[in-house]
Amino acid sequence: MKCPFVIAATLALLATACVSNTADETTTKLTVVTHDSFTLPQGLLDRFAKDTGYEVNYVTLDSGALVNQLVLTKDSPLGDVVYGIDNTFASRAAQEGVLSDYDSPALPESAAGLAADQLTPIDFGDVCLNADTVWFEGKGLRVPSTLDDLTKPEYKDLTAVINPTGSSTGLAFLLATVGAKGDDWLDYWKQLKNNGVRVAADWSQAYQSDFSGADGKGPRPLVLSYATSPAYTVTGGTSTTRALLETCFRQVEYAGVIAGARNEKGAQKFIDFMLSDEVQAAIPENMYMYPANTAVDLPKDWTKFAPLATAPIEVPAGDIAANRDQWLRQWSEAMG
Repeated sequence: MKCPFVIAATLALLATACVSNTADETTTKLTVVTHDSFTLPQGLLDRFAKDTGYEVNYVTLDSGALVNQLVLTKDSPLGDVVYGIDNTFASRAAQEGVLSDYDSPALPESAAGLAADQLTPIDFGDVCLNADTVWFEGKGLRVPSTLDDLTKPEYKDLTAVINPTGSSTGLAFLLATVGAKGDDWLDYWKQLKNNGVRVAADWSQAYQSDFSGADGKGPRPLVLSYATSPAYTVTGGTSTTRALLETCFRQVEYAGVIAGARNEKGAQKFIDFMLSDEVQAAIPENMYMYPANTAVDLPKDWTKFAPLATAPIEVPAGDIAANRDQWLRQWSEAMG
């Protein structure tokens, strides 16, 4: 998942510098592979290292390339444990044999429905279009609410989305269009293209360069982001942006033990750590995702400014596994 508002503070290191070949050191070193938006309070990370006695190193990869890199390096694994595989790519990780089985005893009952093969759910959130409400108020134009609205003439050249071939966030939105439009999803994208949709390379480009709201300086008041994003743009008790909750696809982020891990026990401990009350409570304000443990208290303003979609658009996991690559090829051909 990609959390939009922070840059991971940990340093990406080469796997050869992280993992030793000697048996003694395999129990004292732990390599964690994460996506590029992973961040937690340094105090929590330091406490995990101290409590376990491990020298913990973090390898940071782009979220869209995370599973591909695990597949390409499965004969010489990048690390021991991975965090950041989401439900758009979970099936590929399982199919390619890059993970080992682990059922964490720390998994709360509230997260059981989010589980995937060989992966432990850590957090979740809704990928949705966001609107710069200040821009719309200034223009006297109604804020759109549905996917169909984005194809209307009054919203021409106003929308920025993200390339699904290199971004898990972008892929989540592509899946939303598949779920909403069925066999007509590709025609819908052609309508978006004809209505001037901008396809950014990644979330940062879309939200920070193309978007007119939040910290963006761009010309487009509609952008692909998260339902939690408006909690980031609160000023004086009011948010300057709004998530379009009828456009959402629910994204789940997982952790898993990497097949061939040299410190499998440490990998399991890290997954348990990610499910601890302290980490789960830190996830919302650090990674702008909902914790898998729904009993954890959320930030006070999330009820108003970061509500989840009541009926997110769904695509069965089996359909994603069977069709993901084909859908991406079709999208590329249509939008190239």
